[in-house]
Amino acid sequence: MTMGTIITWLLVLMRRKSWSNPFRGPWVRLSLIGIFGLACTTVLYNNTLARLDASLSIILLFQFTWMTILLDSIVNRRWPRGFQMLAVVIVMAGTLFAVNIIALDWSHISLSGVALGLASGFTYSLFLFLTGRVDDRMDALMKSAIMLTAALIPLYIIYPANFLMVAGGSSLLLWGLLLGVLGQVVPTLFFNIGISRVGSSVAAMLGSLELPVGVVGAWLILGESVLAVQWLGMLLILVGIYVSEMKRVHLENRST
Repeated sequence: MTMGTIITWLLVLMRRKSWSNPFRGPWVRLSLIGIFGLACTTVLYNNTLARLDASLSIILLFQFTWMTILLDSIVNRRWPRGFQMLAVVIVMAGTLFAVNIIALDWSHISLSGVALGLASGFTYSLFLFLTGRVDDRMDALMKSAIMLTAALIPLYIIYPANFLMVAGGSSLLLWGLLLGVLGQVVPTLFFNIGISRVGSSVAAMLGSLELPVGVVGAWLILGESVLAVQWLGMLLILVGIYVSEMKRVHLENRST
C-alpha cells in the first residue's frame, strides 16, 4: 500500500492535468472510502484467509455483489429490478461452481472466519457504492492518491513497518513495488475512471470478473489444474455480467 501510494503521487506530479488542491474537493469522503473500503477490506480479508480456505474466503468476499445492489436500492428507495436480481443469482451460482464448493471440507469451518469474510464483502461493497457517488469532477488520479493515502493511516496503526528492522526485511520492498503497481495503482486508478461511467451496481457485477481472471491466471502461469465445474462457474459469471450489461444498454437506448 505504501509503494502504491508513492507511485500514485509521483504520477500525479508528472501529469499536470491531475494537479488540483485535494482539500477543495470531496477529500473527506474519499478518505473515508480509503479507510473503510481499501484498508478495512484488506485487513478483514487477510484475517479471513488465516481462518478459512481461500476458496471459501473468496465466496464470502464476493457477497459484495448483492450487498452493493442492496445498498443502492436502500439509498434510492427502490426495489432491485428483475434483471438485476437475475444477474446476481447467476453470478453467485457461478462463483460457487468456480471455487468448486462441492469439494470444500465443511467440518472445519471457523465462525469468526465466516463473520470476517462477510464483513470484508460489506466493506468492499461500501467501496464500490461510495466511490460511485463521489463528485467526478476531480481527476481520477488525484482521487486514487487521496484514497490510498488515507488507507495508510489505519494500516500503519495495525501493522507497523517494523519488518525493515529485521534481517532481510528490506527485500520485501521489491515485492511491495510489484504489488503496489499491480494491486493498488492500476486497479484503483482504473476503477475511479470506470465507475463514473457505469455506476456502482454495474461495477459490482464487473468486479466479479476478478474470480475467473484469478483462476485463469493460476492455470496459465502457475500450471494449477482447473476442473470442468470451475470452467462452468466462470462461464456463468460472464453470463451474469452480460445479462446485467445488456439490459442496462437496452434501457438507455429506449430512453434516448
